[in-house]
Amino acid sequence: MEPAGHLNKLVSAEGRNRKAVLCQRCGSRVLQPGTALFSRRQLFLPSMRKKPALADGSNPDGDLLQDHWLVNDMFTFENVGFTKDVGNVKFLVCADCEIGPIGWHCLDDKNSFYVALERVSHE
Repeated sequence: MEPAGHLNKLVSAEGRNRKAVLCQRCGSRVLQPGTALFSRRQLFLPSMRKKPALADGSNPDGDLLQDHWLVNDMFTFENVGFTKDVGNVKFLVCADCEIGPIGWHCLDDKNSFYVALERVSHE
């Protein structure tokens, strides 16, 4: 979890991302500043790896993450890819280098896309 002071640098008074959200691996821009809301929700994300390995759902290793950017429309993203369905979930990955998951989307809720703060960089 991010220290509170670090969160203040990332989250505006309106609860939005102050900085651009980037892929940790290749630096590709995932979200523009001000396009996502800070959200606290516990979600399990598998360990980071390439997209084909995510889709088989066979590796239960991962992290229970709490701090996320919430996006309500998939067209808000500058650059994001999705895995094949794993149950009723699609994982979000970097569309350029395909590393992930950086986030999570439940197919039951078409308007909620979560990007884990710990899985991305900010600039």
